[in-house]
Amino acid sequence: MNDRKQHVMKVAHQLFIEKGFLSTSIQDILHYSGISKGTFYNYFPSKNELLMAIFHSVHERLEIERNKILIGQDRSDINIFIHQIELQMKLNKQNKLFSLFEEVMVSNDKDFKDFFIHFQLSQLNWVFHRLVDIYGEEKKPYLLDCTIMFTGILHHHFHYFFKQKQPGLSINKVITYSVDRLSSIVENVASKGEYLFEPELIEEWFPSFNQAQKDFRNCLEETVINLKKIIHKELPQEHLQMQWMELLNFIREEVLQSKQPRFFLVESVIDSLINCKLEPTEKELSKLKELVQKYKRKL
Repeated sequence: MNDRKQHVMKVAHQLFIEKGFLSTSIQDILHYSGISKGTFYNYFPSKNELLMAIFHSVHERLEIERNKILIGQDRSDINIFIHQIELQMKLNKQNKLFSLFEEVMVSNDKDFKDFFIHFQLSQLNWVFHRLVDIYGEEKKPYLLDCTIMFTGILHHHFHYFFKQKQPGLSINKVITYSVDRLSSIVENVASKGEYLFEPELIEEWFPSFNQAQKDFRNCLEETVINLKKIIHKELPQEHLQMQWMELLNFIREEVLQSKQPRFFLVESVIDSLINCKLEPTEKELSKLKELVQKYKRKL
């Protein structure tokens, strides 16, 4: 993403925070960012698309920071999970995502609503798999229910936390309290052997695969994670990390979540990364390219 486009997103984000999304016009964005209408529409087809790009950018930054926390740590350590959630809530607060999210959900724009529903489901998916890390595969049948209950508890706790400040109550305390409730819920539900939602629903929300495809998915996921770890280590500049993260996530989502993956685009992105000639990534990028090409031939 070029610097000018990032500048427009930064200015627009600030205007959305100060004036509200619905009260901010495209003309306001043009005035404060110093760009022409033609340039704006070259970057974003609409104001809605701009806000979605802002949410996506914040989420990319969150994923970078969440992954950093996991590097070299025990994935089953619940304190690491608390740290990750705390990071997420602080980032949400800093970027006023809660208020923006509530404002735009009243919109009648179908694409807008679909985007934010998918955004919510992706967060649910992340929490679900982190709970599997923490509580183990034997409790997996109950963890989708527990994920839904936990995210509900967390959402409502923070809704009132941000609206009604209480002395001595911190973000960490709210999260720790909520996670303690979660642990009790997991043990209670698992001991009774009860659940409402089949854990396989996660596979419906995030397309399922046969065994060969699952093996491919696991291999691709592992390769992408390895590449992310390398760029965290080799690229100290956050803007470069975000550029790589955006491209790696595009590859992952296009191949694993699209009904008809655009392989020509995926291969083009991989080639562009290879051309960056970041030596520590070369082996994993070659592996990634070979995986994608084999998968394409099988379809």
